[in-house]
Amino acid sequence: MKTKLRIAFFTLLSTFFIQAQQQAKGIIGTNNWMNNWTNFNPSKIEYSEATNIIAGTIDKDTRLVKRNTYQLVGIVYVTNNATLTIEPGTVIRGDDKTCGTLVITNGSKLIAEGLETDPIIFTSNKEITDRRPGDWGGIIILGKAPINSLGGLHTLPFNLEPLLNHYGGQDAEDNSGVLKYIRIEFAGRKLSSDKELNGLSLAGVGRKTTLSNIQISFSNDDSFECYGGDLNMNNLISYRTTDDDFDFTQGAQININNSIAIRHPFSSDVSGSRCFEVDSYDKIQNTDMSKKMTKINASNITLVNLEENNQGLVRESVFVRENTFFSLSNSIVSGFSPFVLLEGNIGNGNENLAKLSFKNTIVNNCNGGITSESSSANGAIQNYYNPNSGLEYTKIKNIELFTLPNIKEKPDFRANINNTLAIGN
Repeated sequence: MKTKLRIAFFTLLSTFFIQAQQQAKGIIGTNNWMNNWTNFNPSKIEYSEATNIIAGTIDKDTRLVKRNTYQLVGIVYVTNNATLTIEPGTVIRGDDKTCGTLVITNGSKLIAEGLETDPIIFTSNKEITDRRPGDWGGIIILGKAPINSLGGLHTLPFNLEPLLNHYGGQDAEDNSGVLKYIRIEFAGRKLSSDKELNGLSLAGVGRKTTLSNIQISFSNDDSFECYGGDLNMNNLISYRTTDDDFDFTQGAQININNSIAIRHPFSSDVSGSRCFEVDSYDKIQNTDMSKKMTKINASNITLVNLEENNQGLVRESVFVRENTFFSLSNSIVSGFSPFVLLEGNIGNGNENLAKLSFKNTIVNNCNGGITSESSSANGAIQNYYNPNSGLEYTKIKNIELFTLPNIKEKPDFRANINNTLAIGN
């Protein structure tokens, strides 16, 4: 009998702790999961000179090994349903003169599974102190998962080979491989005034693809951008991107959790840089409105502006356009102006506002709450969201809100255990 009681007690205790952790705000973990594999000052790292060149087309299964350092020259396509496998600890340096870019085409796979103690690194080919955002292209993955563009297929505007540049389909379970414990640094080459590559572009990528523990730093455009697709993403870090940290469009169906955007306003551009930019389409006339609209479920997210003195270019943390579903819960947002901005077309009707949910979240040092581009809608919006929403508006220094928000050390942006509001008590 005592044994049964003891088992029941420990089961109840375990359930309590699991529920408590689920309610904790911001990124979570029993340990600081940013340790060991991340780097917040990649311009100071002396990477080995390239010993091997990667160029042209990879049309058969290929393996990159740690003992070599690779230079990615021009646009490199993985085609013909081939798999490119990269060993833990391998360094791939994107060539700046030819805009080194890696493209995993529809049906092919990238298996880039690093280790916490031995991450895979994609970085600039430039020397220390010369590295800048946009030194090289980035990584592009084209899959077969659904998108909401007319015809169900689309191409990216990145000057890619026309016969290889297509994504979309009917397979939400499509598998484009594994990206885990990797860093992508100084990517996002500007191709023209209105075309910029992202750190990681995910186009029609399916949910059997693994995306976890990825740090993108100093991208010259978005860090992560999803064009449609159906994905579960976790433990992502976007650091000092020039444009958006997480951008979703074309009917993307995304669950993103335990992830962080760390912004610095002096890294932002004037086009409108946010942590989350969420829309369902660029132009409604190019969209199949019978298909799914973008739906993002974001939980245990931390969005933080490192500059606390209202200097530099500070905008909203989240921008949402019409006909889009977005949920943010169990999160911490600190230092933006305002917290959320809704496109004016959304209006203030309950049917549209019901598509957007903001719960159990700390809104710290934000100049404004949930607002609209159309100021006449703000009164109704505040009445809709604020009662019983679980949003806590605070004025707390980052050092009090987070465990160790000093980027020059080994930062720990989990909620400060001394801050009972933040840890969900």
